[in-house]
Order: sequence, then structure tokens, then C-alpha cells
Amino acid sequence: MLICVTGMPGAGKSEVAMRIAKRLNAKLLNMGDFVRSEALRRGFPVDRENLLRLANELREEMGPDAVAKLVLASIAEGSLYVIDGVRNLEEVNAFKSKANVILIAVHASPKERFRRLLSRGREDDPKNYQEFLERDLKELKLGLGNVIAMADLIVVNQGRDIESVVEEALRMIKEVSKDVHANSDV
Repeated sequence: MLICVTGMPGAGKSEVAMRIAKRLNAKLLNMGDFVRSEALRRGFPVDRENLLRLANELREEMGPDAVAKLVLASIAEGSLYVIDGVRNLEEVNAFKSKANVILIAVHASPKERFRRLLSRGREDDPKNYQEFLERDLKELKLGLGNVIAMADLIVVNQGRDIESVVEEALRMIKEVSKDVHANSDV
């Protein structure tokens, strides 16, 4: 089974994915790590611009599900994985073609996400609200909004501690996984 985690930048999807993987004793795979590995393999500098460019090149070369294909090549059948960073429906469908999938969207308001991005201080994070909005629009153009809309579960990661968010997600995963196993063609 694959538990795919999605959300807008700053929603907390990586933190939620990491904690879910730990609690379920699942292997955590970050889709961005596969793009970074491919950049290194091709001898590209690993910075946000090059990674975005490479991800787009991969999608042109291999289709919109290119990054999912890279991830799938490293997955062992029958194991439990948490996949962090699904960005388009083609990726979701690629995963569904190989395994049962539960898709979780992590949500936080734009103001909260902007605050988080400012406080984490990564070099590639937006420096002002306009940059933040532009980044959001780029993500939405890639199809991230469609993935969020099609999520099996949505957890709100705002106004409460992360552990309660993870507990809620785990309860929901347990419930949905009953349906997934009962309807293995889902």
C-alpha cells in the first residue's frame, strides 16, 4: 500500500508524512529527493531553479508522471510506503496502477503557510507575500489543486499541535484502508 501525501508549500505535508511513516513503520519516500538524485546523476547543480527545470524536462521526456515513475522503480511490492510530495493526478494514477493508494491532503491557510515558510528560512522560500502567491500559482498550474481536490482524506494542520494532526490522519487512514482492502480495485 502507498500512502501519498500532498499539500501546498508550507502546509506541513513533509512533517505529517514523516510522522505517519514512523508511526506505521513504513518507508518514507520524498518525491523531490528523486529529482535531486537525478540532478546529481546528470551533473546539474542542486538548487530550486535547476530542480524545477529538471522536473519539467523529466515530464517532457517521460510524461507528466515522470517523477512517480522514478519513485516506483524503487518500490518493493507488498511493502508499506509513505510518499511525500505528489503534485499531479498523473502521478497519483501511476501509483494507483501499481498498488492500493490512500491520498492525504494536508491543509493550512495561505497566511499560516506563508508564516511557516518565512520562519523555516530555506534559501528557496519566498521572501515576501507576492513571491509566495506566485509560487502557489506555479504549483497550482502543475495540477496540485486537482490532487488536493481528489484526496481521500484532508487533515487541517493549523491551530493545533502536530501530534493531534497525525493522530487524526492515522485514524482516517485506518478507516479508509478498510475500504481499500475491501475493494481492491479502488
